[in-house]
Amino acid sequence: MLNVDTQDRDNELVITGGDVLVDGAFHPNEAVTAGVGQILSLGSASYRGTVVNASGLLVMPGVVDIHGDAFERQLMPRPGVHFPHSLALLDTDRQLLANGITTAFHGLTWSWEPGLRGKEAAYSFMEALEDVRERLGCDTRLHLRFETHNLGDVGEVDVCLKSGRVDLLAFNDHTGHLTDVLKSTTKAQTLAGRSGLSLDEYRKRIESLLSRAGEVPAACARLAKTALGMIPMASHDDDTPEIRAHYRGLGCLISEFPTCEEAARAAKDHDEYVVLGAPNVLRGRSHLAAGMDARQAVSAGLCDILASDYYYPALTEAPFILEHETGLPLAETWKLVSENPAKAAGLHDRGVIAPGKRADMVLVDVQGARPRIMATIVAGRLVHASREIFPRLCSCRAA
Repeated sequence: MLNVDTQDRDNELVITGGDVLVDGAFHPNEAVTAGVGQILSLGSASYRGTVVNASGLLVMPGVVDIHGDAFERQLMPRPGVHFPHSLALLDTDRQLLANGITTAFHGLTWSWEPGLRGKEAAYSFMEALEDVRERLGCDTRLHLRFETHNLGDVGEVDVCLKSGRVDLLAFNDHTGHLTDVLKSTTKAQTLAGRSGLSLDEYRKRIESLLSRAGEVPAACARLAKTALGMIPMASHDDDTPEIRAHYRGLGCLISEFPTCEEAARAAKDHDEYVVLGAPNVLRGRSHLAAGMDARQAVSAGLCDILASDYYYPALTEAPFILEHETGLPLAETWKLVSENPAKAAGLHDRGVIAPGKRADMVLVDVQGARPRIMATIVAGRLVHASREIFPRLCSCRAA
């Protein structure tokens, strides 16, 4: 039983009349009372504080985005055009909330490339996140994507892990395509432009890192040892069961975007989490030729979590598409963007609507051609609302 002061009771948020997703089913005309950051009760309501009439709307757990890097478009909307990290984070926060995302893991890539994904940019991003955190409506966390061949920065990444600034560590190996990059002037010029290097400098850097490939396993093992037991870890683009087994041995129990069914099944055979992209569901296919079909993977039980990846709006659309395309109930498909990612990230205080859980919720209108986010609630605070919500609000105070 939660102890709530009378003064706090006047700051409650009461949601009434909606269809509330609780324990795997929608409960019509249910009331949810939230206060002091937590859900206080379901059912009977005191009607003190702010009351939201959610009739005709779905009330569901807030979305947990375990992997998203669309913020990079606010940092560099065009090649070579940079904007301040703090401004980019604040703008991204508005996008997250408007799309019902209440917890976001920003996928910050720390690569051997300078520029947008280089060391200096990583430090600037982390500092800016700390500076603006109190101004953000979304609970924003850091998902550090370490490029495995970035051997020169291993010591500094290790220090960052020990400092507690990182909330999730992923191992990325994007060197598989670099041999082709060396052969293709067009590809090399595109990537060199992102890094700020000349074409010749970029090619020399690729040749240097590929020559040290034998040192990569020890570097990854060092970082995994630091992170183990402190934060969750993931491997990225697993393309064989053997690769999945290797990272499992390091303690990586999340498989992000496996590229084939065999790798995904190897993860599921060991009760590990498989993450695929919500844009994949929205588009009906991966944007990569070798990528899995997320809709088929969900139907086959080979996907536990959907992430925004590079497009935030896809995350709240995808569960509705899956409901229509696969026949799975919305109560189940919504777990892919709420309960399951919360569990994978070790955030057991959210992802469901229940007394004592964090009061992160989203109100959705499903009457139109596509679902529409009407309001987003984070830790009991109404942080985003469409104009149609305001006539549904009233304030009730104790006498």
